[in-house]
Amino acid sequence: MLAPETHDQPALRTMRAIGTTAIVTVTEPGAIDRAEAVLRDELVAIDVTCSRFRPDSELSDLHRGNGERRKVSALLFEAIRVACDVARRTEGAVDPTVGNAVEALGYDRDFAKLDPWGVALEHAPRPTPGWWQIELDERQRTVRVPAGIHIDLGASAKALVADRAARRIAPRAHTGVLVSVGGDVATAGAPPEGGWAVGIAADSNTPLDDVDQVVTIESGGLASSATAVRTWHRGGRRLHHIVDPATGDSVTPHWTLASATGATCVEANAASTAAVVWGRRAPTKLEALGQPARLVRHDGQVFTVLGWPTEHRSPS
Repeated sequence: MLAPETHDQPALRTMRAIGTTAIVTVTEPGAIDRAEAVLRDELVAIDVTCSRFRPDSELSDLHRGNGERRKVSALLFEAIRVACDVARRTEGAVDPTVGNAVEALGYDRDFAKLDPWGVALEHAPRPTPGWWQIELDERQRTVRVPAGIHIDLGASAKALVADRAARRIAPRAHTGVLVSVGGDVATAGAPPEGGWAVGIAADSNTPLDDVDQVVTIESGGLASSATAVRTWHRGGRRLHHIVDPATGDSVTPHWTLASATGATCVEANAASTAAVVWGRRAPTKLEALGQPARLVRHDGQVFTVLGWPTEHRSPS
């Protein structure tokens, strides 16, 4: 639902894109049309460039290269470089070479078109090849992906497009801005008084009255990763979209929801996704990264890291 566009509260627009809901809100109501246009432009670009579901995407064309080095667009190079940086930062917990593993688990098309009750898997999951096998030449802007390896940028591309859009909107429209792409949040410019209020929930479409917690941020990014939203079944086995690169299988949920902040949305998303993969080791790992986080264990118990605010439910 669109919020009323008044002069005493931020203006907001919402849209569907890349299989999820995207939102842009600005502190200057007169900037909302331009902000919406910039976000739409970024969403179209990331889809045409990085989608593993579109046979006409640049990423699909790179996969058809059979291991040869390819000159790529600036956007695809940035997306792959960011994904490799995330893999390095998370010590391989979030790895872009999980493409084959995710496809083998049945997530081989847009989620809305996925059969929720498919037949049993033909082969046992296998460890992923490893992000270090991707060769990047920044000077020549070329990429080489070994033959047979498929890249999945889903873990970082949504966060990247949120960061890109926010960074473009703030100076061009002269406004403070918050962008959310599937719950991955990026901000830029001066925030509203008191900061941006963001609801924390497993599903980014959860109504404000039903979220677990409301927090405020003034800058940077915030992201949540959950194991109970994008799920499907194969042979009666419940699977989800967060894959452990060490096994090539859906992570056994220790945390059902992980939320984290960061200097950017990419940084926040890397931490929240990695926390799900790290399982019980997540609090220690997140402390080492210096990123505040909120973790909901499978039994419902909530753990916080590095000063994440105490629980405060939204008013009902």
